[in-house]
Amino acid sequence: MARLLLEAGAVQVSHDRPFVLAAGWASPVYVDCRRLLGMPHLRAGAIALALDYLRQRFGAAPPFDAVAGGETAGIPWASWIADRLGLPLLYVRKRPLGIGRHAQVEGGAPEGSRVLLVDDLATDAASKVAFAQGLRTAGMRLSDALVLFHNRAFPGWDARLEHLGLSLHALASWDDVLRPEAGETLLSPADRDVIERFLRDPAGWSADHGGRRAPMTPPR
Repeated sequence: MARLLLEAGAVQVSHDRPFVLAAGWASPVYVDCRRLLGMPHLRAGAIALALDYLRQRFGAAPPFDAVAGGETAGIPWASWIADRLGLPLLYVRKRPLGIGRHAQVEGGAPEGSRVLLVDDLATDAASKVAFAQGLRTAGMRLSDALVLFHNRAFPGWDARLEHLGLSLHALASWDDVLRPEAGETLLSPADRDVIERFLRDPAGWSADHGGRRAPMTPPR
């Protein structure tokens, strides 16, 4: 997965102006998984890896009744995975739209269905809190989420997931991106140096460059 992200140009490194991520953290590197969407061969490779992972982790018939895509970048990946598994598709918003139990979830699955949440990436897992609450309010059972990339750099994600009772499965993380076999010819020495220096103290790097210093609220 790391190799596919690098081939797609999804790992973007800035040597001057930091990226400010959706979660409010400042970072010299941004992983844009959406780059894969426009490249059919890389997209197909990512879907194949996701399906292989699910089968290795859960068995030949993964124990889910439906697949839910997180708004918005998780929806296409959830659609392809649901199609390949022959399962119903849902999508879940970050916030309710209107009122009622299903105000945050679109698509059809019976109440009590075991759902796999799919998103493109995880940073500090704040959006996963919103998605989990929406799906559970709609009567779905949720214990597992799958992402293409997990940015484990910033604090708060592990406590959030533990509190949610949610297992997060990632096809790649920074350890994979920095392995020589993944990016030997695709990641320049200068870019690698920027990423490695950032990963020594991500929260400190963010604070020094105008981003958040710590999670804004205690994990819920």
